[in-house]
Amino acid sequence: MGTVIINIKKLVNTRIENKLLRGKNLADLPCLNDAYLLIEDGIITNYGSMNELPAEFSHSSSVIDASGQFVLPAWCDSHTHIVFATSREEEFVDKIKGLSYADIAAKGGGILNSARKLNAATEDELFNSAWERLEEISKLGTGAVEIKSGYGLSVEGELKMLRVIKKLKEKSKLSIKATFLGAHSFPVEYKENHKGYIDLIINEMLPVIAKENLADYIDVFCETGFFSPEETETICRAGMALGLKPKIHANQLNLSGGTQVGVRLGAVSVDHLETMDDEAIQALSNSNTIGTLLPTAAFFLRMPFQPARQLIDAGCAIALATDYNPGSSPSGNMNLVNAMSCIQMKMLPEEVINASTINGAYAMELENEVGSITVGKKANLILTKPIPSLAYMPYAFGSNLIDKVMIGGEWV
Repeated sequence: MGTVIINIKKLVNTRIENKLLRGKNLADLPCLNDAYLLIEDGIITNYGSMNELPAEFSHSSSVIDASGQFVLPAWCDSHTHIVFATSREEEFVDKIKGLSYADIAAKGGGILNSARKLNAATEDELFNSAWERLEEISKLGTGAVEIKSGYGLSVEGELKMLRVIKKLKEKSKLSIKATFLGAHSFPVEYKENHKGYIDLIINEMLPVIAKENLADYIDVFCETGFFSPEETETICRAGMALGLKPKIHANQLNLSGGTQVGVRLGAVSVDHLETMDDEAIQALSNSNTIGTLLPTAAFFLRMPFQPARQLIDAGCAIALATDYNPGSSPSGNMNLVNAMSCIQMKMLPEEVINASTINGAYAMELENEVGSITVGKKANLILTKPIPSLAYMPYAFGSNLIDKVMIGGEWV
């Protein structure tokens, strides 16, 4: 027999089948009180009320008594940049002194700063530091994560990043998806030659990425001063021709048109969405594309938070993610993301849990593997400390309420 968790105060997000949640359905969070959960070979094999616990389960090789505790599916963080060389706290101080994101980028900071440092780092150095970040976020409850390239901005640098992500995939128990974001910014030498860099992406990066199976998705930073909607579509279509599905950095700083490009391309997700108008919201609501909100990035950059309530009320499917990166969101803590989403974006706790689990899984096309308490899915679980209610988790935003985390049936 495997592991059985008994006397669970509340087993959260129990689902028989998968469904991408939108509109009022995002607040539908099925739970089971006074429950047990059975895990065998790293997979959820059964669950139910304690009064239905089969006698033979009590003789499992491992019995965990979760009296007073909640059990949730581990977080699904569908937007990160955790492969980077060094932190950028000096830019943090520049921001405190009043420099804007654009000001810092104009003086060689921002993405270009990370690119210089990454290109000077070895593959082993990048792997070791990224591995530490994976260990960190897993202890915070994250069981599935998407990792982007985009700090290479050269053929060698981008391929190096993607090979590190591939190695992380092979060695980590977390469910990991890889995204090629060569179109994160224009390198200095291509600042006045956009076509030259786009040709480099299409003709020299993409063929190697496809040949070595280095990425699941292709992403572009569609933004004023970065990649135009037309450039975004050109790059995405080149990736799509090689089997990479599109994701878009959209509508972060301006009404960039990125949301509409993503919808037109059938993107898996459009991410950021701090700056939305009725046209962009309507386009998203009428599509199968997920809007991934990154509130800690808005917080760190002192920008208005994403209009989550408008998006939900319009029927958009939304997910939540950390945007863990050294420049604009140096945190992989999904618990903080969830609290900010309630406090600053007026999302209900139930909506937040769904957006961070099942919808986050959909944003990585991992919904058949993770994201809910469902028989046959990986045993990626969060066991809370004893808490009075589900709402207590985002309410007590400064407390560590996680007791244990299980990834693939093993405690981390």
